[in-house]
Amino acid sequence: MDVDELVDAAKGIGLDGICLTDHDAFWSVEEIKTLTTRHDFLVIPGSEINTDGGHIVVFGLERYVFGLHKPDFVREQVDQIGGVIISAHPYRRRFLEEPGREPEARADMLSKALSDEFFQGCDAIEGINGRGTGPQNKFSQDLGVQLSIRTTGGSDAHRLEQLGTAATKFERRITGLRDLIQELQSGRFCAVDLRAVNGLNSAPE
Repeated sequence: MDVDELVDAAKGIGLDGICLTDHDAFWSVEEIKTLTTRHDFLVIPGSEINTDGGHIVVFGLERYVFGLHKPDFVREQVDQIGGVIISAHPYRRRFLEEPGREPEARADMLSKALSDEFFQGCDAIEGINGRGTGPQNKFSQDLGVQLSIRTTGGSDAHRLEQLGTAATKFERRITGLRDLIQELQSGRFCAVDLRAVNGLNSAPE
């Protein structure tokens, strides 16, 4: 996606801001400032990092360094700068819709996920992924409840038409990256399925 088209689209559908979380890449402060000013719209930088334990969305880090594929190393780096880590689409690698439709099989998958130390290093997990199916997102939400960890929502948009399916609603106004990190650390947020809010199908089957 062209980033200017992406920001314009986010603004056009009524979002209050957007987080750019490219895979294993980082936006510079200057790039984000330019985008925010050009569009008069809140743009926040982050990154989706592929680790041995799964994908994580990180806010606060500014560049990729060797070792970020190790979850423990990411936690150390993020703690040093006061950032946050969110487990992206936690159902991946841990939930299969078949045989997950069977209660016993699903319970076994959830039990195994609960014992996964990977989640202990996360500040939140993604409870609603815009490209996830209903059963997949329900698994993530149940996982969050069992772990007693807050859940976020995100479109995970790779194309413009995927934008605005899910979001994270904050209790306080977010004006930039530090606000976002502070509110994520405080737990003053919840995941929102915007398709349900707008009367659309809540998730693809």
